[in-house]
Amino acid sequence: MTDPLSKSSDTEALRVSNFDFHLPEELIAQQPPAERGTSRMLVLNRSLPEGQAAFFDRSFADLPSLLEPGDLLVLNDSRVIPARLYAQRITTRSKQGPSGRIEVLLTSLDGAGNWNALVRPGRKVRVGDKLEFASTSGQVLLRAEVLASGEFGERALRFEPVADFFTALDQIGHMPLPPYIKRDDLSTDRERYQTVYASDRGSVAAPTAGLHFTPAILDAIAERGVEIARITLHVGLGTFAPLRVERVDEIQLHCERYTMPVETAAALNRARIERRRIIAVGTTTVRTLEYCALSVQGREIAAHSGDDSDQSELRW
Repeated sequence: MTDPLSKSSDTEALRVSNFDFHLPEELIAQQPPAERGTSRMLVLNRSLPEGQAAFFDRSFADLPSLLEPGDLLVLNDSRVIPARLYAQRITTRSKQGPSGRIEVLLTSLDGAGNWNALVRPGRKVRVGDKLEFASTSGQVLLRAEVLASGEFGERALRFEPVADFFTALDQIGHMPLPPYIKRDDLSTDRERYQTVYASDRGSVAAPTAGLHFTPAILDAIAERGVEIARITLHVGLGTFAPLRVERVDEIQLHCERYTMPVETAAALNRARIERRRIIAVGTTTVRTLEYCALSVQGREIAAHSGDDSDQSELRW
């Protein structure tokens, strides 16, 4: 039998277009529920005999009752930053001063302390240009220089030093709502587009599966005897970038920074030895755990930070 995932097989199964489906716009919520934890949740029971109904329509508030004492629940505690900014471009090719409004989406920090970003319109922003970011009162709070240019509006920016970069960002930035949310961000999004356990700043999109948790639900999970641990994965450009290739095996995803804390590494190792269930909340947690497990090839997971670009970059 031919392996449908083999690179030598020319099958339709590997075409990106095969994963397209029509989702009516009226079914895409533009506002979150008034209260966290009230969303519907589809439950799949894999233990039922064949032929019996395996799917159940439940509420997210029912989650604690579906977990078992001894389970290990792993959360992503990354915090979304107000990464969408608006700047005036100071071009190096003209002496006419400010030239046009530029939208900037910060996507990730590099190892040198510079920011990778998406800019729009990208054709107007070139290497050497300066960008000024002002508050609503007109005070310039941040300045940056364009260091490098990439495809599809990608740019590298070096910001001038300020006393507190994130304080300035909080004053002038907007929450980077997903592209399918067709509205401007609101002041309430600063809290609502954030998990209740978010702590480590760095994501440009929320780990959305965690948005449903409330402190009460987390308390109920802990009271049931479920262990809770945290990792950090900062969601980056990959969540916004469209796929521009025809085949799935041609997709090149952007790297994302992650941290495996000491306590979480120990909890994972204990759960594996004791053959307890490890339950990942959302795809960001899934891919972090999968990558860390593949990296150690059966050995114990150790605390470290890194990205998913190359195992040689992991710091053990």
